[in-house]
Amino acid sequence: MAPRPHRPVRSPAFRAAPLLAAWLALLACGAPPVRTGPLPGPALVTSAEPYRLQPGDELELRFFHTPELDLTLPVRPDGSISIPLVHEVRVAGRTVEEVRLELTERYAGELAEPELVVIVRAFARYPVHVGGEVARPGVLELSGPRTVLEAVLAAGGWLTTARLAEVVVVRRHESGGHELVTADLGAVLAGRDGRGNFALRPWDVVFVPSSPIADVNRWVDQYIRQNIPITFSYRLDTSD
Repeated sequence: MAPRPHRPVRSPAFRAAPLLAAWLALLACGAPPVRTGPLPGPALVTSAEPYRLQPGDELELRFFHTPELDLTLPVRPDGSISIPLVHEVRVAGRTVEEVRLELTERYAGELAEPELVVIVRAFARYPVHVGGEVARPGVLELSGPRTVLEAVLAAGGWLTTARLAEVVVVRRHESGGHELVTADLGAVLAGRDGRGNFALRPWDVVFVPSSPIADVNRWVDQYIRQNIPITFSYRLDTSD
């Protein structure tokens, strides 16, 4: 009896390859095109407002005509700096340009042509609390301008149960009040709108919910109101 011809044995993966290729092609046909270019809304890593100095920032003063007066110094915890000739200057809560204009005016009585520039050499570290559906909830120590998405990523990223379209930022004001601001990180990641990735401020609380936004009230009551008696206002981030 003649031996039967040898037939190669095809593995299950080899037999499934055509089906896999067809499935991937079908997905490619139905998938939306990848969005490129800048997102609508303000820039992602900057704020519409200029940066305001705070205690712990390190400033450098450079004088164009009198470089011997150049110096680098920190902003003290009381928000002021001490410099030769003009002594105490309050800088916390003010922009770099505001400080430069005041120093130029003050030095006008001491120097013939007081031209100078103020540079932020190092930003102070400030606390931001990130809670909810993130890998490592807790208090983060950030420095410099940071956005909502950057804070969530610094907390280990979001869980699969997170509702990224309804992230909430609890923000307090110098007057003592607080407000809730929504941040649609889903729209940011999808490339539809960058407005939800706004810059954070010291002591902001970022909450990534796992349920509709109405349940945020329960979280606020559990984690904040029971510890600090505060009142809230609420607004949606729908600015153009």
